[in-house]
Parts: sequence; C-alpha cells; structure tokens
Amino acid sequence: MKEIIRKRKSIRKYDQAKLEENVLDKVRAKIAELKPLYPGINYTVEITDKAKGVFGVTAPHYLVFRSEEQEGHFENIGFVGQQMDLFFSASGIGACWLGMAKPEDKNAAALPIVILMAFGTPAEPLHRELSEFKRKTLAEMSEGDDARLEAARLAPSARNAQNWFFTAEDGKIRCYRKTLSPVTGMIMNKFPQIDMGIALCHIAEESESFTFGKESGVPDRKGYVYAGTVGA
Repeated sequence: MKEIIRKRKSIRKYDQAKLEENVLDKVRAKIAELKPLYPGINYTVEITDKAKGVFGVTAPHYLVFRSEEQEGHFENIGFVGQQMDLFFSASGIGACWLGMAKPEDKNAAALPIVILMAFGTPAEPLHRELSEFKRKTLAEMSEGDDARLEAARLAPSARNAQNWFFTAEDGKIRCYRKTLSPVTGMIMNKFPQIDMGIALCHIAEESESFTFGKESGVPDRKGYVYAGTVGA
C-alpha cells in the first residue's frame, strides 16, 4: 500500500450507479479480514445505500462503522476504516470519510454509530500527485527520524487539521493527539481520536511488524494527550 498512500485522495463526486454485486462481494470479503488496533473491542462494518447528513457527498454506497464504547474505540475505528479507504483506492473505487453522516435506516439493536464512509465509482480523478497533498511538514508534526512518519503525514484527517504529533526514537514512535478546547471538544472530540487511528493505519502499512500500546513515564507534551507508542 506504500504507493497508494502517496496518491490516494478523498473522492466527493460519484457515478450514482450501484457497483456490481461481485465487486460488493470483494468489499465484504475485505471487511471480514480487517485487522483491528484493539482486538478486544467489538465493532461492525455494514454496507448501506442511503445516508443523511452527507453534506454534498452523494454516493451509491456507504460503510457504516459501529462500535461498543470503551477506551480506544475511536482509534480502533479509524484504524480499520483506513484499511478500507486504502483498499478502495487500490481497487479503483472512490471513498471519502463522512464525519457527520448517519444511515437512514435505524437499528436500535445495533452498536452505536461512530462514522460513515462513502464509496463508489469515482466521477473525478481517483488519484493525485504527491505534490498535490496539502499537509503540514514533518517538522511541524514530528520530532526525530523514522521513515514511517511520512506515511502518517499523508494520512487524511477531519478538516485536514492533522491534530497529532509524533516523536521518533530508537525504532519507537510516540503518538500524541491535540487537546481540544472545552467548546470544540463537545462537538469534535471523537475526530482527533479517529484521525489518530487513521495515521496509525498508515504507519502499520509501512511497518515490517507493528505493535501499539501505552508506555509508562512518557513525557508530557503541552497541548496534547499521549495516545500510545508504536513499537511499545
């Protein structure tokens, strides 16, 4: 996925024709083999054709990510969801995270909804050149040297805010997410956590082996919350 990470883009314009059933079967197969960040957290991924609150992004299909609510569940959904985003991009299918959307069909018995992802045949270029990415520099979002930080830098995030910071040393990457103000946090609190999971997915894709967990005694970083360490 290294090449895909360097050319994927969020697709907001779609051909409204449904994907062929054999293509949807491949999507379902990918969902079944997703690797969670936290295997102990129960989550589901469903396909639906109708969603509301999509804010101008109308697609023929949507993924609905649901999860039980416990520590790390937002990061977990970001991690598995970005695996789907990369899969779509590698398969010639457009996709886009939809932070405020919900499925039209209500299911009171299902797990709580976390976030949706639009997908379908793109009606705009599927990929872009590396020079077209609008991202912070590595110096603005990290300290230390680790080649995998470039993949994290290119990860998508809500409002393209990149509310994360990474420190790399001795093969480990310590991950921090920005602390939101009380007012902003009431509305946007889940997004920096989902975004952290998305960035961790990119790091995992470029790791020969990947582990993630909490260390003790990690230095505080003003304005940020410690999320965990790659290689812990």
